[in-house]
Amino acid sequence: MNTFGRLFRVSVWGESHGPAIGALIDGCPAGLPLSLSDFEEDLRRRRPGEAGTTARRENDALTIDSGLFEGRTTGAPMLIRIANSDVRSGDYSAIARVPRPGHADLPAFHRFGGCEDFRGGGHFSGRLTAALTAAGTVARKVLLTLPVPVRCAARLVSAGGESDPARFEARIQRAADEGNPVGGVLEGTISGLEAGLGEPFFDALDGLLAHALFSIPGVKGVEFGLGFDFARLSGREVKDELVSADGTLRHNFSGGIDGGLSSGNDVIFRAAVKPAVSFGTLKSVDLTTGKPAEITPGGRHDACFARRLPPVIEAVSAMVVLDQLRLAGRVGPVLRPQTDRPGLP
Repeated sequence: MNTFGRLFRVSVWGESHGPAIGALIDGCPAGLPLSLSDFEEDLRRRRPGEAGTTARRENDALTIDSGLFEGRTTGAPMLIRIANSDVRSGDYSAIARVPRPGHADLPAFHRFGGCEDFRGGGHFSGRLTAALTAAGTVARKVLLTLPVPVRCAARLVSAGGESDPARFEARIQRAADEGNPVGGVLEGTISGLEAGLGEPFFDALDGLLAHALFSIPGVKGVEFGLGFDFARLSGREVKDELVSADGTLRHNFSGGIDGGLSSGNDVIFRAAVKPAVSFGTLKSVDLTTGKPAEITPGGRHDACFARRLPPVIEAVSAMVVLDQLRLAGRVGPVLRPQTDRPGLP
């Protein structure tokens, strides 16, 4: 399905080369001051423009078609629409019958019986991360109104195997010059979170975060705290110590989550993003004949898509946290009901 959350629910809709993409948000608290300008910075950070990013240039013209009245959220479902304007659908005509390996083309063909919009990856495209980003803008703004504000941040920590931020630009530019895209790793941090959020087992906080992070196209691995390093270390090396009754740990090896519940420490996680593979000649199969075929994909792609994902990582993190806080009864209307409205006694 295309919906995430229980009390703060986000549905993502649209396709890469359709008229628009967007998000439907249900469960946003009433009274939140919100304007179109609130979305500009997050969408700008996600948009291409730096070296090695796609040549597709969308201005992300955004409208809010419901759930907003006189500059404040109403508590009704909020429909966010982002127009698509810079599309070149002809670049994708070949994949109608010859799917690209490493993409959703073939699984989507079988899942939807050939009725899917394959242009630009359709509903599976990274273009949909703009809708996630917009939904996250709303969630993050709600989190900042809480008595103890909750902040979600993310940053690129590795690009093409290079871990020195000062060398990211050169590494990505080299990938662009060689026409050989690279992946990356992003680190996310959630601060200000109280202890005890989440559930054991199936609704574990780390499980829910991983669930949301894997909705981002290209994310292929998620770890919390020391993550996979736990497998090579000894118990002595990862033994943590409590330093206060509020749950503060000396090292926070587990990344702020123990037993599926937030520990009161910063939640720290990393997400691995694969490189784009739509370049050069790819060996595939012709779906109409069943015979081997080759395809040279068109389209415009990033040399390192991961570099544009920090606001998307922050967005899905905020969505998960806000939903959990609503389930715990920690979030109500942002403002008290107004008593000075025209017509009220």
